[in-house]
Amino acid sequence: MLRWLTSPATETQVTHGQRAWLYVFAVIVMVLLVVPTLIVVPMSFSDSQYLEFPPEVWSTRWYQHYFGSAEWMLATRTSFKVAFLTMIVATPVGVLAAYGLHASKIRFVRAAFVLMITPMMVPLVLVAIGAFYAYVQLKILYTITGLVLAHTVLALPLVVIVTGAALKSYDMAQEEAARSLGAPRWKAFLTVTLPQIRFAVITGALLAFLTSFDEVVVAMFISGGDNPTLTRNMFNALRDQIDPTIASISTIMVLVTTVMMLLAQLFGQKK
Repeated sequence: MLRWLTSPATETQVTHGQRAWLYVFAVIVMVLLVVPTLIVVPMSFSDSQYLEFPPEVWSTRWYQHYFGSAEWMLATRTSFKVAFLTMIVATPVGVLAAYGLHASKIRFVRAAFVLMITPMMVPLVLVAIGAFYAYVQLKILYTITGLVLAHTVLALPLVVIVTGAALKSYDMAQEEAARSLGAPRWKAFLTVTLPQIRFAVITGALLAFLTSFDEVVVAMFISGGDNPTLTRNMFNALRDQIDPTIASISTIMVLVTTVMMLLAQLFGQKK
């Protein structure tokens, strides 16, 4: 243990012992983030009519209620459908935008990048209000199309940032070599550049999916009717009545998120 504490942690010869405060701080932050989730999971298996921790009687009652509810199943299908379509739209658009910004030599590239990530800097409630009034005029309020467009706007900056970071460490000379041998630019990108930044692309796609799947503020304004999202219904349920169904759905959402992250790691790093 003493040997590990005195060994260098970085190339600057900073030892693990000198970084001990940082490790302790990181553990505290992780505990504060993870413990609430660990509490929700057992609460979802309670047989009580109300949220209870620890459960006195263990049961899958609220999971059965969730899967047996037409209202919850409609919201779940809507959320998965919108999240998948958002991923399909935001990923190629974000990758191409990041590639264009990276390869461009124009003077206003930085300004264009800032414009692309503006949705991250604007309060979500303003985006929601703007989308609501625009969608009323366009007659796409409470539609899948409207939800996908709004969530794509929110997810696009993440895809651009992640892909752009990968492109900064990529040697464009490799693509230029392929183009010098006669390959069209699109083919050189698909066969040379894209395979080498695939992990960033998969990560961006995952973030786009999760951004849409977990989003609630914008969904409160523009989803509803025949197309309510899962998070919107959860928020309404918390406001009107609190039962362990919410804990069951939260547990399932955590499971979905964890599985997608593991899949991204698996397929993103596969040679």
